[in-house]
Amino acid sequence: MRSAPCDDSFVVAEAEWTRIRRGLRFGQVFEGTVVRVPRPGAIGIFVDIGLSVGGFVDVALLPERSDDWPVEGTVTAFEIWWADSRRQIRLKPSDPRYLCDDFTGFVDRFRPQWPSQIGRPLP
Repeated sequence: MRSAPCDDSFVVAEAEWTRIRRGLRFGQVFEGTVVRVPRPGAIGIFVDIGLSVGGFVDVALLPERSDDWPVEGTVTAFEIWWADSRRQIRLKPSDPRYLCDDFTGFVDRFRPQWPSQIGRPLP
């Protein structure tokens, strides 16, 4: 697995970002390694999924108690949740132990289109 830094200091060229995004789908699963948990309970976790761009899980998708978050070095499955102009792949944990307590309610409130997006290319 590639050890690409997963923070704002890692910048991938626009052409490379476009090429990578073309091959990604919502819900696509990657095995990833948690590489940084900068402020537990505050922003989220950075994940290496073996691509030249970093992965990130937002605090809103993680358990409320940061003690229940995966720690640095944890290897587990993550799904592509979103990607935007930040040149970073937004992920959600596949393992329910690391997912927010009421994921179904979260989806209903903030991403009701999620089930129909699974398998579709990223915008």
